[in-house]
Amino acid sequence: MSGFERGTDGPKVIVAGVDGSSSSLRAASYAAGLARRQNALLALVYVQPVLAAGQSMGAPIAGATEEIADGLVAEIRESAERVKDIFQVRWEFHTFRGDAYAGLVTAADELKADAVVVGASESAGHRIIGSVAVRLVKAGRWPVTVVP
Repeated sequence: MSGFERGTDGPKVIVAGVDGSSSSLRAASYAAGLARRQNALLALVYVQPVLAAGQSMGAPIAGATEEIADGLVAEIRESAERVKDIFQVRWEFHTFRGDAYAGLVTAADELKADAVVVGASESAGHRIIGSVAVRLVKAGRWPVTVVP
C-alpha cells in the first residue's frame, strides 16, 4: 500500500469551518448531515484571527477570539444535545490561529480531511480579494462545498 489515500471508501473526516456567522453555522449543519450519513468524523474548525495591529493598540483581541471559540463550542454542544435522540454525529472542535484560509488548509492537512465545507462569505470585501471558499476551491486539494 502507498499509505493514506483520500476518499477511497467515502469520507472519513469532513472539516467544516465555523466562525459564528449564519452561513458558517448553516455549513456546519450541512456538514453534520453529511458526516452522519457517511459515518464520518465531523471536525469543526474555528480559526482565531491574529490581528497584530489591534493588539498593538491595546485591544484585547486574544480574549475576544477565545470567547468566540467558547461560545461556538457551547452552541454546538447544545445543538448536538437537542438532536442526540434523533441521530448521532461524531464530532470534534479544533481551533487554529491565523488567516482563515491558511488555518483551514492546515486543519484539513493535519486532520487528513476528505472534504471541506464552508459558508459563503458575508463580506463585501471578498469580491475584490477573494473569499476563503474560492481560495479553497482553487487550491484543488479537497472537494469543497460552499453553503449559502
